[in-house]
Amino acid sequence: MAHTTIKVTRDLRDRLQCQAAAEHRTLGEHLAHLASLSDRQQRLARLRSEIDATSPRDVAFYREESSWWESAQDA
Repeated sequence: MAHTTIKVTRDLRDRLQCQAAAEHRTLGEHLAHLASLSDRQQRLARLRSEIDATSPRDVAFYREESSWWESAQDA
């Protein structure tokens, strides 16, 4: 795997290293973890936006179909 250098302030580097050490991660592992968290937050924000944009008719259809599936599983 190729490595690279990124420029950050010493304060930020030290802060990230402390966070990484507290979680028993290397700095690289910690940065990957932070990137994954950011990706997840973006996916959830898109999902919230899509849910908010769902029409009342589609929400009613979803609830009706979900209810049907739940009752079919209980049978």
